[in-house]
Amino acid sequence: MTRRGNWIQTYTGRAYWPESPLAQDVFIEDIAHHLALLCRYTGACSRFYSVAEHSVLVSLLVDKKHALTGLLHDATEAYINDISRPVKRAAGMEGYRQLEALNWSAIALRFGLPIDIPDEVHCADEFALFHERAALLPPSPDYLEWGAGLRCPAIVRPELVSGWCWEEAEEVFLRRYQELTE
Repeated sequence: MTRRGNWIQTYTGRAYWPESPLAQDVFIEDIAHHLALLCRYTGACSRFYSVAEHSVLVSLLVDKKHALTGLLHDATEAYINDISRPVKRAAGMEGYRQLEALNWSAIALRFGLPIDIPDEVHCADEFALFHERAALLPPSPDYLEWGAGLRCPAIVRPELVSGWCWEEAEEVFLRRYQELTE
């Protein structure tokens, strides 16, 4: 099979083609390591907070039947990185969104997850956002309407956010994966 585009080298030394991903190219070790080293909020946090830790939190906020999807809901970021929500949703970014969907399809196939991420996972993702904001970000000016349109939890619990070092984030992410797949 001819692959489209250029490939990236993953943590485990494998080649991965973001423009033509295959389920057989997806490995949990790569996802865990890559996400453990990626900081949420484009680095605007008061301390390091990884996408891996966020993913563990989301997996704990959903019903067990969606927990693996919750853990892996941001797994595309391991292979194509992420961009901030306002940029991702901007006009002209359709190509990125299509690339993200293509990579999610390979990840979903690899781990037996739904192609359409359940609403419960999206809701938990937004729920986590408010806990993370309280723990990691300074107050924003009212005129920015931070979080407008999102489902805000009644009680915000910043203590849910630890800010693990990347090594701990990778370890806990892999442990959570083991727990959910045994």
